Amino acid sequence: MRSVIDRTRSLTFAIVAVFATGAQAQDTPFLGDLDLPGVINYAPATLQTGISGEGPAVDLFLDALLTEESEAIKTGLVWRIFGSEPDIDGQLPLLASAKGGSTRLQLPPGSYLVHAAFGRAGATTRIALGDEARHETMVLNAGGLKLEGVLPDGIPMRDQKLRFNIYEAGDAEEGERRLILPNVRPGRTVRLNAGTYHVVSNYGAVNATIRADIQVEAGKTTTAQVEHRAAQVTLNLVRGKNGFPLADTAWSVLGASGDIIAENVGAFPTMILAAGDYTVIAKNKNRVYQRDLTIQPGRDIVIKVDTETAEQINQ
Repeated sequence: MRSVIDRTRSLTFAIVAVFATGAQAQDTPFLGDLDLPGVINYAPATLQTGISGEGPAVDLFLDALLTEESEAIKTGLVWRIFGSEPDIDGQLPLLASAKGGSTRLQLPPGSYLVHAAFGRAGATTRIALGDEARHETMVLNAGGLKLEGVLPDGIPMRDQKLRFNIYEAGDAEEGERRLILPNVRPGRTVRLNAGTYHVVSNYGAVNATIRADIQVEAGKTTTAQVEHRAAQVTLNLVRGKNGFPLADTAWSVLGASGDIIAENVGAFPTMILAAGDYTVIAKNKNRVYQRDLTIQPGRDIVIKVDTETAEQINQ
């Protein structure tokens, strides 16, 4: 397994492979904690009206495997059966659908496209249905990806402020990767076809970002653990050591190069910043103050800009 890491700052991206027997890992189910409303082990089919064909309907039995060696998937599948000829709008007509695991449909003889979706993993095959019942098994060649986040020294992370975006690994023709799944919560297992994916981890909404290419293997769950070197900072503009934070204060946070990386308005603005050196500028009414600060990984701080001691900037 391979992990390619973009280290703009000092970053750690640990990849742990959980090998599974069939569709299940020894300790962690492959399904993870995905919401699967209303699925059952045997998927009842919903047929669309207007299906026509030559001869009486025959049985089509469908099941899907993660790999050629695994057992049939019992839950979480979505089956869609399409006609093989486009309609007047140029789209293939949806003729039947089912959710759950293995399924049985009754269709007239003819040519069909069968699509099996398992989360973001899927496969499509063409089936020519004759006068006799047919059993079709589809191999999805799929695995799972579980994304988690940590801070240095075992410091608890604010998971509600951590999100992952999963992209295709290669660049698109226009120079941008195609987004596969946005805003993935930490701890969630995502089902994907086997292959390499580009993952972007954002902690907060400013500059705490990690990028990595991660390999997903068929029939296995890969756990990728992100170590963010960042911390939360709360800003206050006060008059005197024990002063109360002043409302209607406009804030700007400048990086080491002097570029503005964050702006906010209020008495208690809070943000997550990557570890490093910054300059904070506070403007209240017609007065502007500044103060330097250093963010250490995992060490949340409250920065008080004191109007009596901070450097005042002339306007």
